[in-house]
Amino acid sequence: MMDDSLVIVSDVIAKRLEFEVLISDLSARFVNIPAGQVDREIEEALGKVRAFFDVDRCGMFEVSPEIGEARLTHLDMADGIQPVPMRIDYLRLFPWSGDRLVRNQEVMELHTRDYPPEATVDRASAEAMGIKTTLRIPLPYEGVVRHMIVINAVKEERVWPKEYLPRLRLVGEILANAMERKRADERIRQTLEEVQRLRDRMQMENVYLREQLRREDGQAHIVGESEGILRMLAQAKRVAPTDSTVLIIGETGTGKELLAQAIHDMSSRSGKTMVTVNCAALPPLLIESELFGREKGAYTGATTRQVGRIEVADGSTLFLDEIGDLSSDLQVKLLRVLQDGRFERLGSNRTLTADIRVIAATHRDLGAMVRDGKFREDLFHRLNVYPIEVPPLRARVPDIPLLVWRFVQEFNRKMGKSVDSIPRQTMERLKQYPWPGNVRELRNLVERAMIGCDGRSLAVELPAGARGPTQIPVTLEEVERKHIRDVLESVHWRVSGKRGAAEILGLRPTTLHSRMKKLGISRPKP
Repeated sequence: MMDDSLVIVSDVIAKRLEFEVLISDLSARFVNIPAGQVDREIEEALGKVRAFFDVDRCGMFEVSPEIGEARLTHLDMADGIQPVPMRIDYLRLFPWSGDRLVRNQEVMELHTRDYPPEATVDRASAEAMGIKTTLRIPLPYEGVVRHMIVINAVKEERVWPKEYLPRLRLVGEILANAMERKRADERIRQTLEEVQRLRDRMQMENVYLREQLRREDGQAHIVGESEGILRMLAQAKRVAPTDSTVLIIGETGTGKELLAQAIHDMSSRSGKTMVTVNCAALPPLLIESELFGREKGAYTGATTRQVGRIEVADGSTLFLDEIGDLSSDLQVKLLRVLQDGRFERLGSNRTLTADIRVIAATHRDLGAMVRDGKFREDLFHRLNVYPIEVPPLRARVPDIPLLVWRFVQEFNRKMGKSVDSIPRQTMERLKQYPWPGNVRELRNLVERAMIGCDGRSLAVELPAGARGPTQIPVTLEEVERKHIRDVLESVHWRVSGKRGAAEILGLRPTTLHSRMKKLGISRPKP
């Protein structure tokens, strides 16, 4: 009899020693463990604990006391055993034991038959899950239960010796501390990624700002006082304070980007740089990279990560120039950005968001492109919220002298010259030229003339083939404008009276004045 007792004691001691070796091994495994290995090591540790006690399930839960929920994070179970749900509303399923577990932070060993009368809901939930015996070990972290080890016996009841419970809790604390270290490492990594993202964004903003300064041509404001320009500016002023999408329509060289900048400057986003993307300047792949950004290795030649201009424009305005040249694939991705502000970098499946105000511009007829199947109809309607048309230079003839003198002043500063007069004949020829290249062509022409000018008077030569007053008008409106102007000049700008322009044209003087205003015709200043 004494020998049997010694054998039993010896077995108990051996079992205790085996358990201490297990704890020692687990403690060593989790010293300075990399965050990427934590989950695998926890699952192996739970497997060893389950095997040691010969039970059916051993799981680790992440507890949210604030909402009364326990989320299964790691699980090891025997073959043929049904897993538990990934999320358990333990305060609803186990209100009695769950409250005691979180509030008193006590280890609980429960047999189905031993639940007290006030724990009928707990008993019913345990029976529904096929649990005969459960051991729940709360793991406080900074005074609050954040994790929990749950060991279930399903096939038959188990009894855990009391002396094992403190050591089991030690095992749980080792695992919980590893989880918290992993979480802290992830927070640090996310913080560093956010710092890097902000650093990249600031660098890109500086690049865009330098690009904008290099493009600056001296035109700080839109120049003009014609009816078309004043109407355009009134529309811009009306829409600027909103975050509505604006579609700027106009011929090449009319100054669409200048209008976009004016809208941005009048908006609540003016504190940040407007970010510009020319959709016609690069091939589709590079445009996609410029817009949405890319990860390193996203495509051949992508040796570094690049922040996209949508991301840089967060909180600011994104100006999409020549939107009609955007490929169909990018139209789909841009539509998503306009709908909910979400996008992904090239080579990444991580969804990013940006708060941007979009201004698009085009010289194309997007409506016709939609009808021809070359532009998405849903994207067109997203862009066409508030369209503004920039008039061509030939429709704003009274603004030509103002623009010429603005350019002369600019090049006087840049070239160190002192031009202060322009022959009247030169200015009249400039006003009668149709300007197919619009304001850009006018500026280039003035610059060319300034380069060759050595005195104080500027002579501007029209492009080869342009014949001044005999240049053929290209629209019915231009024909009317030219005819009225020729008649006015022939009578020295006398509108009414005998042999006045109104009498020659067969119009009332008031009607002629109205037509002159509509066509942008005004008497030249002396």
